[in-house]
Amino acid sequence: MIQPLKVGVIGIGHLGKEHARIYRELPESELVGISDLDPAKAEKAKELGTVYYKDYRDLLGKVEAVSVATPTSTHYTVAKEFLNAGIHTLIEKPITLKLDEADELLELARKKHCALQVGHIERHNPGFKRIEEIAKNIRFFEIHRLGPFTGRINDCGVVLDLMIHDLDIVLGLVKSEVASFDAIGVNVLTPFEDIANVRMKFKNGAVADITASRLTFEKQRKIRIFQEDAYISLDYGAQTCKIFRKNGAEIAQESIDIEKAEPLKEELKFFMNNIRTGKSLGNPDTAARNALKLALEIARTVQANQPQPSAKTAS
Repeated sequence: MIQPLKVGVIGIGHLGKEHARIYRELPESELVGISDLDPAKAEKAKELGTVYYKDYRDLLGKVEAVSVATPTSTHYTVAKEFLNAGIHTLIEKPITLKLDEADELLELARKKHCALQVGHIERHNPGFKRIEEIAKNIRFFEIHRLGPFTGRINDCGVVLDLMIHDLDIVLGLVKSEVASFDAIGVNVLTPFEDIANVRMKFKNGAVADITASRLTFEKQRKIRIFQEDAYISLDYGAQTCKIFRKNGAEIAQESIDIEKAEPLKEELKFFMNNIRTGKSLGNPDTAARNALKLALEIARTVQANQPQPSAKTAS
């Protein structure tokens, strides 16, 4: 019988409460505590049959692994505390707001021989797993990640909030360096960009056009991949995939079978399995660092390209 890992969750907001629920459900884990600055979250701990701590440091010495689902601006401080204590850490994306902070956490994980994984959830989407099997010689990506404004994220723009998922996926599929990119976007409801578009060209000739928005009423998470012999369309949310191929003078359409699953649950199982097998110990998530580096460059370009308000004419 597998001995469950003692785990905790730091930050019981929109995503953190789902981490806690899944850890509670999985036989591979024992949820020994949750932490949040809001004392009202003590009620959530009761629902989950676990213990509430206002100070996350009270979990030190009680857990073997944690999920850090606090605001991005606090990821570095919180994760550093646990990694220093030799505790395996999963950080919700993006890993940090600054590249040097991400590099420090990666180096700390190596030094302490810890697992350090970042919550790029689409890697664990069953639909994407099928895409990985059939995508090859990719020429062009068209990606849309759109959703309504929630106000939950107030320390970064849509590039670090949403687009970074797709940057991570594209970098993983293309496996080529970015040669150049053009990026535009605008601030609408926050001090950061709330809608953005980037067109990237890779050194191997592939091109990716990605749009991210947190201003639309309906959610859309779709990736379209055009390669030498086919066009592949994946809906991340619905976990449905179609492939289109030329058949004589016509285009043949085929639905790809996908065994649906909850991506976050798959992500947490992957995290715990890597700890058990030792696969990721001292071998941290450098792909997340690469996605952050690119996202920061795009976000800076978007802000630099912000349309300037026209000057008032003298009366």
